[in-house]
Amino acid sequence: MKLAILSRAPRSYSTQRLRTAAADRGHTVKVLNTLRFGIDLSGDEPDLQFRGKRLSTYDAILPRIGNSVTYFGTAVVRQFEQMDVYTPSTSWGIANSRDKLRATQILSRHHIGMPPTTFVRDRADVISAIERVGGAPVVIKLLEGTQGIGVILAPTIKVAEAIIETLHSTRQNVLIQHFVSESKGRDIRALVVGDRVVAAMRRVAKGDEFRSNVHRGGSVEPVELDPEFEKAAVRSAQIMGLRVAGVDMLEGADGPLVMEVNSSPGLEGIETATKLDVAGAIIDYVDNQVAFPEIDVRQRLTVSTGYGVAEIAVLEASDLVGKTLAASGLRERDITALTLHRGTSVVPNPNGDHVLQAGDRLLCFGRLEEMRSMIPSRRRRTRKVKKLPKEPIHEPRPE
Repeated sequence: MKLAILSRAPRSYSTQRLRTAAADRGHTVKVLNTLRFGIDLSGDEPDLQFRGKRLSTYDAILPRIGNSVTYFGTAVVRQFEQMDVYTPSTSWGIANSRDKLRATQILSRHHIGMPPTTFVRDRADVISAIERVGGAPVVIKLLEGTQGIGVILAPTIKVAEAIIETLHSTRQNVLIQHFVSESKGRDIRALVVGDRVVAAMRRVAKGDEFRSNVHRGGSVEPVELDPEFEKAAVRSAQIMGLRVAGVDMLEGADGPLVMEVNSSPGLEGIETATKLDVAGAIIDYVDNQVAFPEIDVRQRLTVSTGYGVAEIAVLEASDLVGKTLAASGLRERDITALTLHRGTSVVPNPNGDHVLQAGDRLLCFGRLEEMRSMIPSRRRRTRKVKKLPKEPIHEPRPE
């Protein structure tokens, strides 16, 4: 295959290892500076310029998008996607993973175990927010930060309140997160490639430092993951839209607690600790998947008038409970079930023998009118514009 590595650091360990691994396997590989691309939308087809000239054809790309160029970098990756070039890291996956709040919201929606987290903006809400996550000490995180930068441990509520007030005064948004004391300055980095963890290491903080990042002096050691940790890492990466990712987890008392999903994980620390050819595993995965470029499923499936994608919840009182998919009547209503979600498990392309249970969620494609009739109706606001009341402004009622 012909592969492009998008990187502004051609001499970094990770970029050189990926380039070497690709070349050793007989692939044609180029390292291209992300900022030298130009997005060309003037022609009949989406296209890219590189250094002012039309880009030649590539089979796949490996994005190594730096934090400082996330917006432009994801725009370039998105253009490759529109050109049907394979990427193991989607543009939306990279963007979502860079925003800690957005990433936490997405993972929470899919019941991924995480430390209790809250997000507030008004000073009056800070103390109650700290209490909601279990009280002091708490971890305060900037929404955008890497390598442990912008992560602060506040030992008391007063200190936490002062730090948050200071950060808010500089227009910084922060997350307030429960401090997992049992982790004792340790965490696990799992390197996910496709649907498996290819390598994992435990990072241990130096001295009294609670951040275990290698860039902060932390030490590393190889670790054999328990199945629940591996499952949490793989699901987190897949949910975020990343087929190559570094998933950071704490060893909580009740199991893995996902801290972050990194879209451009460094390879030096984990290859040094495990002595495994992680770069080679990434190249082999891309080689096997290059025929399946990332596509925007919702975008492609909603171009037919009257058809679209919707999620149908099987409620306790639904007449679908206890019926098989074949007997559910969905096919007769021109509705196809694409996936069946049951708790934390997902059944892709479920067959007609699956018996539906209360609490199941079906991701479906079909006639919107038919699917709309199966979704509980919400109260709709009247469209008629009423006359302005005699007292258009009044004091709010006390709660």
